[in-house]
Amino acid sequence: MWRRLKRVTIYAGVGSAVAAGGLLLYASSPFTGVNASTSLTGPRKTTLIPDFPAPATTLAKLQEGKEFDLLVVGGGATGAGIALDAATRGLNIALVEKYDFSSGTSSRSTKLVHGGVRYLEKAIKNLDYEQYKMVREALHERATVLKVAPHLSYQMPIMLPIYKWWQALEKFPMLRSDSLVGAMVYYDGAHNDSRTNIALALTAATYGATVANHVEVVSLIRAKVTDESGKEKEVVSGAVVRDTLSGKTWEVKAKGVINATGPFTDAVRKMDEGDKCENLVIPSAGVHIVLPDYYSPRDMGLLDPATSDGRVIFFLPWSDTLLRVMTPHKIVVDRKGTPSAPRPLEEEISFILKEVSNYLNQDVTVRRGDVLAAWSGIRPLVKDPTKLGKAGTQEMAEEAVDKAIAEYGLKPRNICVTTDVYLLGARDWTPTMFIKLIQNYGIQREVAQHLASTYGDRAFEVAKVATPTGKRPLAEGYPYLEEEVRHAVHHEYACTAEDVLARRTRLAFLNANVALDVLPRVIDIMAEELRWDDARKKHEYENTKKFLRTMGLEDINSRGVFNNMDILHYRECFDAIDTEHKGHISKQKLKEFVKSEKKDMRDTEIDARLDYIDENKDGVIEFNEFLELMAAIDTHEERDKYRRARSMERKIPTHRSAGGL
Repeated sequence: MWRRLKRVTIYAGVGSAVAAGGLLLYASSPFTGVNASTSLTGPRKTTLIPDFPAPATTLAKLQEGKEFDLLVVGGGATGAGIALDAATRGLNIALVEKYDFSSGTSSRSTKLVHGGVRYLEKAIKNLDYEQYKMVREALHERATVLKVAPHLSYQMPIMLPIYKWWQALEKFPMLRSDSLVGAMVYYDGAHNDSRTNIALALTAATYGATVANHVEVVSLIRAKVTDESGKEKEVVSGAVVRDTLSGKTWEVKAKGVINATGPFTDAVRKMDEGDKCENLVIPSAGVHIVLPDYYSPRDMGLLDPATSDGRVIFFLPWSDTLLRVMTPHKIVVDRKGTPSAPRPLEEEISFILKEVSNYLNQDVTVRRGDVLAAWSGIRPLVKDPTKLGKAGTQEMAEEAVDKAIAEYGLKPRNICVTTDVYLLGARDWTPTMFIKLIQNYGIQREVAQHLASTYGDRAFEVAKVATPTGKRPLAEGYPYLEEEVRHAVHHEYACTAEDVLARRTRLAFLNANVALDVLPRVIDIMAEELRWDDARKKHEYENTKKFLRTMGLEDINSRGVFNNMDILHYRECFDAIDTEHKGHISKQKLKEFVKSEKKDMRDTEIDARLDYIDENKDGVIEFNEFLELMAAIDTHEERDKYRRARSMERKIPTHRSAGGL
């Protein structure tokens, strides 16, 4: 998991609690959970789905005007972890998240629960005791995750090729054998990051926390108080929040506010301290791609510790059938221009594919079209002039709550118990639980294993509800059921189609094209449950498709037509038009280029295609939109080929044909 600065800072003068490292990130590996119907130490017993408050009930509670002990801003892993820590101590907690739980870095991680192997290398090479302590903390954190969330986490063997022993090829036969003389295998932790994050939020709710997604902080509320010396001062006493779905605004009062917004920490700080305050966070990005399962064995990962430019790449089997590859992206992102879900850079995707080809043998041809999904996640690196350390998610949540209790004079009823609290669904889960699902409900093995590893001991309720509907699959070749959409709406705070496709299921991360194919059905199901009208359904389709573009969807059509040389040619053409290097061109300049290249194209035909290609309706054309247009009009022959490719995409599932983005 991402582990950052250990020290926690309370801004006492303004009453806003901010962790200057741990809480400045969405940790990728949440740590705790709960079964609210059981005691912390009592025996396991059968558990049903808790009666969670409906989103409307949660919003109503937030609007009652009563003062909370703490208001946590940010529903990533860290924010949800803090809410759980505080709730299990008996504090009255509110949590608001602008988008969805785990919508940021917490769903876009490596899916690993790191044990600190790279810190260990530095500790040994440099005789660095601080690095050694971080290894111990990482191992403790990993053990906690595996203990309290066993259905969502597991051990993963990862091979480190050193080209010394021929035995390495037995476990990873796709490797190149020339120069390979050895390998070492170590075990790390892995987990379903967004599901863990959501379970954290739901677990906190079972302990009485009021958690709400799609509610943003608009501004902070201040109140005048008198300190112990008799001096009057202003402190933060809550926030003005807005329901992003309805637009309604109201105040939430709290004795203290904790900023757990990860890469966007400085934006919240500036609500308090003004624009002149120095930034604490330096965002960077990590690019991930998903490839078909034949690129990797299902039971072994691979670590390339020294790529051609010195960065690290992980080759990780994920969700049984796919390999996800990741590399850190060292370029610093400007905070003011950072979107919540940045698009993956084509240069980074090409770099990963090139590095993959360097490792695999000649039987495996690395193709750009094999990329099923591609995404980029923001990592919040912390800038501290005095100290740079790291802390685990559970530890930073505990420290934050400890300091908030001291700063705001809160009176908890319990001590911190999160290392011994089961995550929701974990208490009665067993590794062979899926067999009972098969026997009791007659579902396929893959579906039963998916339900057990996603919902834990709550899987029986999901399977029971799905049985009368015929257990209809949501997407061919994937274990998701249509009933899971309804379950997500009623029991997991899913409010949008994106919530379902990206974070309740992981379909958007596994295959963006398939996610687009099932999007209309997901919207229809949610419309039945939430009584959406046609306008809302259309809005959901456009918004979710826009999100899928951040998962690499925008390149689907053109990738079926152009090879790498074609794309390079059109990149040069685009750069030649974009003389100011803005990254986009005007429609007028594009029309002039098209008319100079395709003299038989009429203005009306160009305009029609431009309107279709410019899906975000911003009036300018970016490179991927430019590439789409070229794919559609490159000659009459290519247009026919383009249409045939589109037709075949609909007839042959992407995961079957290995066609991707």
